[in-house]
Amino acid sequence: MSTVCIRRDLLNNVLNNAASMHPREMLLLLRGKKNKDEITVTELLVPPLALHGRGFTVFQSHMLPIDFSLVGTVHSHPSGVLQPSLADLHHAFGRIIMIVTFPYQNEYNVAVFNHSKEKLLLKIIE
Repeated sequence: MSTVCIRRDLLNNVLNNAASMHPREMLLLLRGKKNKDEITVTELLVPPLALHGRGFTVFQSHMLPIDFSLVGTVHSHPSGVLQPSLADLHHAFGRIIMIVTFPYQNEYNVAVFNHSKEKLLLKIIE
């Protein structure tokens, strides 16, 4: 099983962003590094021309420059469902899919998955 590491301040930014977009979905790109079985998220990026709605969020991936440091995406599920949908899996970008759910308070409202819908271990770096 792989581990995904993220600093607490970055995770708090994700949760705050999701709360401010509620009830619409939020989407950010995750930049980081992969080392063996560990992915470390180092930055959050706003995707170009993203659309945020009730029950969906999309962005124009063809508008992105080539960037091999993008490790995945994070988006919110205002419904509270902490599982990737079939659409999430089919439109996944990068190695990981991070999902945050209402009420967006802490790491218990966050889960990370790979493209096979396997849950990955989330490690918070203080």
